[in-house]
Amino acid sequence: MPTTEVILTEKIESLASEGDVVKVKAGYARNFLIPQGKALEITPATLKRLATLKAKRAERETKEMNDAEELARRINKLKLTMELETGEQGKAFGSITAADLAEKIKSELGGKVELDRHRIQLEKPIKDTGPHEILIKLHHDVVAKLNVTVKAKGSEPTKDAKAEEPKAEEKPAGGYKARVKAKHAK
Repeated sequence: MPTTEVILTEKIESLASEGDVVKVKAGYARNFLIPQGKALEITPATLKRLATLKAKRAERETKEMNDAEELARRINKLKLTMELETGEQGKAFGSITAADLAEKIKSELGGKVELDRHRIQLEKPIKDTGPHEILIKLHHDVVAKLNVTVKAKGSEPTKDAKAEEPKAEEKPAGGYKARVKAKHAK
């Protein structure tokens, strides 16, 4: 297949960042990258524009780095407490996953932070109680440490407590017609 070189005008995750000169298949460049404005053909005019694209890239990378450092400072200050359901012998029912941690961090930081669960460096789900230190890779140069304390969920409610709970409205026996008739009879 014939290839061509293009200059990227924006970051494409699977390819490269803006301002990079990359070699791609001619059809990909001709049918997708160039019409979408994601890349430019290499010409003398576009080579002059390369400096502005590299400046744009440096500005974006600086902003990403600053945002990651700020988020790392906020995460390092967090001390989360999560509950894990356990049995009488302390055996865990279920676990705490990276998705659970991401959701808890989001709620603790006011819901303004979008943290991808894949950034949380958790080898396996947490299935034991006690303190845990979890690394979160926010940027290729920024890693935050999250302190999580896992506690056993409160004991099961006693039979007396269950008896005091309000009962749900009982449905009348019979099919749909009987339930509708009973509902309209009230």
